[in-house]
Amino acid sequence: MLILFKRFMRKTALASSATLQPKLEPEQYVMHIRQGDDKLREQFIAEYSPYIAKVTSRFSKRYINPERDDEFSIALLAFNEAIDGFDSEAGRSFLGFAKTVMQRRLIDYARKEQRHLQSVPYSAFDSEGEDQSPYNVLETKQALEAHETSRTDLERRAEILELSSELEPYGITFMELVDQSPKHSDSRAMLIDIACLLAGNADWMGMLKANQRLPIKELMEACRVSRKTIERNRKYIIAIAIIRSGGYPYMNDYMRIPSSNEWMSKEVSR
Repeated sequence: MLILFKRFMRKTALASSATLQPKLEPEQYVMHIRQGDDKLREQFIAEYSPYIAKVTSRFSKRYINPERDDEFSIALLAFNEAIDGFDSEAGRSFLGFAKTVMQRRLIDYARKEQRHLQSVPYSAFDSEGEDQSPYNVLETKQALEAHETSRTDLERRAEILELSSELEPYGITFMELVDQSPKHSDSRAMLIDIACLLAGNADWMGMLKANQRLPIKELMEACRVSRKTIERNRKYIIAIAIIRSGGYPYMNDYMRIPSSNEWMSKEVSR
């Protein structure tokens, strides 16, 4: 059903692009659709398919390909479901409501997949040929490992893209983050400590995100470092703080940022 629905929506997007009506607000779309305009439903879903893909990618923490990934189909069906279930008098925007419905359906799907994987022992992938000999066991294992590696690579690339987007308002690129990483381990550890302290303070992070500026005075007093040290390493400190405070597990490992428990243990031992 998911594949058929996805194919249907692809055709719908192509067909409706040639005869698009003036763009409406989401709530207006829903109102007209609920009055029986099914063609407008097709246009609405096609028009907001990038939004559906964005929500799905953020939930999955990896890039979701609308042409290939079942998660997009799940979210697409949930968006369609949200059209029928939206209550305009509840005081909530349609997109907010649709996001909640999509996330719930994706959670249900993820749990179902996880239960399926846990309930199937690895030996179930074994088979036997006509001569009772093991059949393709090694190839099956290699295929599973290759699939997991490919999935990890996609998730890592998606994480880099998301991080790059979040760093853009600060004038920081991912390549700058790599290039400006201190070569000396002591210097790197000191700057990571400053960034972790920044990431752990909601007021300081709020100040940073509001005006893209470091709370230099507060960091100088808390960390007992010079203004010059902080200003010279501004981009690195900001990037590490954003990685630490956001959902970037691969980047945390790559930049060797300690977990909250590790960092707190180190601070206590000082």
